[in-house]
Amino acid sequence: MKSNLIYGIHAVMQAIEAGKTMDKIFIQNGLRGDLIFELKNLVHDRKLFINYVPKEKIDRLTTKNHQGVAAFITDIEYDDIEVIVPQIFERGEVPLILVLDGVTDVRNFGAIARSAYCAGVHVIVIPSNGAAPINEDAIKTSAGALHHIAVSKVNNLKTTLNYLKESGIDLVACTEKTKSAIYEVNFVSPVAIIMGSEDKGISPAVLQMADFKASIPVQGSIGSLNVSVATGITLFEALRQRGKN
Repeated sequence: MKSNLIYGIHAVMQAIEAGKTMDKIFIQNGLRGDLIFELKNLVHDRKLFINYVPKEKIDRLTTKNHQGVAAFITDIEYDDIEVIVPQIFERGEVPLILVLDGVTDVRNFGAIARSAYCAGVHVIVIPSNGAAPINEDAIKTSAGALHHIAVSKVNNLKTTLNYLKESGIDLVACTEKTKSAIYEVNFVSPVAIIMGSEDKGISPAVLQMADFKASIPVQGSIGSLNVSVATGITLFEALRQRGKN
């Protein structure tokens, strides 16, 4: 989807200054100059993330004069995880958080957001780098759920996971690398469920941080489920357990 693409140094700077929500910012490798320096400072001040890419990457996004800079904007407003978590506790609710470590397929992300909203997830956490863009396809696949559920985009996933742990929230990694089933996990307590990428699963560094590891029992020779399906199963197990209390 290119309808939310903007390009050119001035256009991207003006969008940031206007308060537009930036989904992705691309700057050509090795680009120099006063305007680029000004753009980088602006991005740094707004705590945004830059993807440094070859010129060919931006050329594939647009054939126009992009000046080595392009970005995608989104209608979704991102939320600050360090604001949301205290608010959940203040309302007397038990946090149910979904962390996506490298889910890059737009339709998978949209389907996951739909399941998360229906299961009562408070916020979806995604990394600034290596996550599916929140574009028209994602919103459509979510059946509009992305307009109603909080999404927090973070620059450092490990730092965010440490913050969640320090806030008294258990990290549950959904992975095939364990014999423990999701049905053995206590989802009634404050919990953040971590789901990995479509091809590689949860990254080793993130997996190491988990308090609990859990798998979904499957039969047959395929051995794994689509990430959106696996997420739905896990979230609704959490909802089932919480419904008993």
